[in-house]
Amino acid sequence: MAANAIDQTRRMLSLVTYLRERPGAHVADVARAFGITEDELISDLDVLPMCGTSFRGGDLLDIDTDGDRIWWHNPDDVAAPLRLAADEATALLVAARAVATLPGLRESDRDALLRATAKLEAAAGEAAGASARLSVTFESEGGVFAEVDRAISERKRLWVRYYSPARDELTEREVDPIRLFAVGHTYMEAWCRLSEARRTFRLDRVAEIRILDEHAAPPELELRDLSAGLVQPSADDPEVVVEVGPGGRWVAEYYPHDRAEELQDGGLRITLRTPDPASLRRLALRLGSDGRIVAPAELADSARTAATAALAAYEGV
Repeated sequence: MAANAIDQTRRMLSLVTYLRERPGAHVADVARAFGITEDELISDLDVLPMCGTSFRGGDLLDIDTDGDRIWWHNPDDVAAPLRLAADEATALLVAARAVATLPGLRESDRDALLRATAKLEAAAGEAAGASARLSVTFESEGGVFAEVDRAISERKRLWVRYYSPARDELTEREVDPIRLFAVGHTYMEAWCRLSEARRTFRLDRVAEIRILDEHAAPPELELRDLSAGLVQPSADDPEVVVEVGPGGRWVAEYYPHDRAEELQDGGLRITLRTPDPASLRRLALRLGSDGRIVAPAELADSARTAATAALAAYEGV
């Protein structure tokens, strides 16, 4: 089972120390030392260069790999004792207090976070007083994330009410969570007991969630490679053709497609594949006058019917 988010954070903090002491370490050796796959290690290394001693973007970790060895080019630049500015200390304290209130956080992690916060308050001086007058309220996704993270850690099954945009309905199901990941949005990969298959759930579409007493037991599955994105159409998926005007050219940037042909009006004729063509009805409604579905004919008819019904509803109001 994949490590949860807090375990990954611990690992990445340890990874910084490990790499500092082992310049030019081999990818295979580091992955073996941390008990993870080489792909998981490379994923961590993709994140580390965005970390550093200042949220302003300076003093970032200059770490890269050629696929065989790992190099840290500026360990001495970020080794100096950290000196927090007042605004940095305030941001850290506000964030730490907010995270400590998340439901589902393991008590050991909460205690460690509160101890670190107390030390930071003592070091921050007057900035600590300013941070006490600020607070952060998490949207519902934060609570869902915490519950999923806890369920993964404790190997528990989850009950969820989930909104499916393709069917425009809420469904109730029990799932065995496998991992959390982020690709634009935050997702849970899980084994769904309703469909008896692996499914991906976007956290902001979870209307309700509850940890069950049952032990989670997802089958042994090879984790999907998400390096090419969450949506990776198959050559066997149905083909859909969408024509968009100049205002709809963004579709080619956000939807994986086989080809995009220029049209005389400055628009595009986009050919793409999807396992669920019906899900593109929402795209057609969103485009409005900026685009239309050309093929298959039944999907184009379905989109026109949905648009007509939506227009009639507005006229009724």
